[in-house]
Amino acid sequence: MPDPAPASLDPEDWDAFAATAHRMVDTAIRHTRGLRDRPLWREMPAATRRLFAAPLPLVPTPLATVCDDVRDHILAYPLGNAHPRYWMWFMGASNLTGAIGDFLAAVNASNLHGGNHAARLVDDQVVRWLAEIAGFPATAAGTLVSGGSVANLIGHAVARHAFAAARGIDLRQDGVVALAPRPRVYCSAQAHGCHQKAAEVLGLGNVSLRRIPTGPDLAMDMDALGTAIAEDRRAGWAPATVVATAGTVNSGAIDPLPGIAELCRREGLWFHVDGCIGALAALAPRHRHLVAGIEAADSLALDPHKWLHAPFELGCALVRDGTALLRTFSLTPEYLKGATRGIAAGTAHHLCDLGLQTTRGFRALKLWMSLREHGANHFGALIDRNIDQARLLACRLEAAGVEVHRPVGLNIVCFRHRVPGLDAAAMQQFNREVMIGLQEEGLAAVSDTVLDGRHYLRAAIANHRTADADIDLFVDAFLRAARRRALSPAG
Repeated sequence: MPDPAPASLDPEDWDAFAATAHRMVDTAIRHTRGLRDRPLWREMPAATRRLFAAPLPLVPTPLATVCDDVRDHILAYPLGNAHPRYWMWFMGASNLTGAIGDFLAAVNASNLHGGNHAARLVDDQVVRWLAEIAGFPATAAGTLVSGGSVANLIGHAVARHAFAAARGIDLRQDGVVALAPRPRVYCSAQAHGCHQKAAEVLGLGNVSLRRIPTGPDLAMDMDALGTAIAEDRRAGWAPATVVATAGTVNSGAIDPLPGIAELCRREGLWFHVDGCIGALAALAPRHRHLVAGIEAADSLALDPHKWLHAPFELGCALVRDGTALLRTFSLTPEYLKGATRGIAAGTAHHLCDLGLQTTRGFRALKLWMSLREHGANHFGALIDRNIDQARLLACRLEAAGVEVHRPVGLNIVCFRHRVPGLDAAAMQQFNREVMIGLQEEGLAAVSDTVLDGRHYLRAAIANHRTADADIDLFVDAFLRAARRRALSPAG
């Protein structure tokens, strides 16, 4: 006799499921509401680590037990980026409305490769909103992706395709072996590592990426860029793309965007802007001038999961000429043919024609809901406040005798405690121990980096929950920790 058919994944008892689900919503709200009252981070105990070392579960566990484990072993030990004093890596702090959007997107169960349904229209609308923020024209197109690394990869791919097409090369048919002369891509020495990965993945190789020196402000040196382009032309390279950074990850430096845009027009180069750190400052009334020039880009990468605080993951690649994006990625096999009526009807192209993914989640809903609830102006005011707070932190630290790397770029402050008599290696160790000690206390989180060959701690303030009082609390705690470290035998 055959085994009975297995049950579906729907609840056997809908009322019991609803009760458990409502309890977890209450837990999530309490968790978020109480962020400031709990340690930012804490080390996981052995029992929690054992739970995540367990083998594959073969038999059912009651949902209530699973949810209790989420509460006690996952929510209790976060990375900490939702906390108001998390300034370690440049991350958004999420928001509850966006979390509801992620849940509803999952319930909607839409695979957004295309189709004639509401989720597709939401996706299109969110991309148009982001293009409007960036100052792109109505001819622009874009695609929502996991984050900045993939958004930059999309920009590089479109730039490479445009470079080939201008030389009569069918890149999609013949591949990179047909590229001659070899294209050269320029970026700042402070550019994000994802650009090297993009060059490698796209078959150009790291050798194609020329890093341009930066000036004292850690922004790309325009004279050095012009010299490099001229040298490469003489050496047989084909200058193809300039990648400008609107907010470097190390220091928040902004490359001279208007000047680079003009150079690219003059030299016939593709102008790509990595705006994953700073492009959304275009929303900030008092600081949008800092990123003037992003509107001139041929392509732009930005990250709504940073300063728009969408729950991870959400990035966006925008291309000024939407047809260039389609020419790079559009592919319509027989199983994706459109129709004039029904589910396959709708727009002239599927969303999978704008990027790499055929299977795509409904990423747009969480941002659509948050922007509608709060309005873009509110996000702009929050960005203004974060930039002000970075300058406040720099002033407070300098007033206390802490060295601050100047200029302060956008919302990132790099600083170090100078200790008389310590060499560079010992001072780096001293500052790192202070930094890690504050993390282990759960009080605040900053990271560290190297600028001009010197080690600094780094605070990237991009949290909508950060208050000015948190700046003072951090400075006091940092100074106390530094004094303790200086007085300890191990210091």
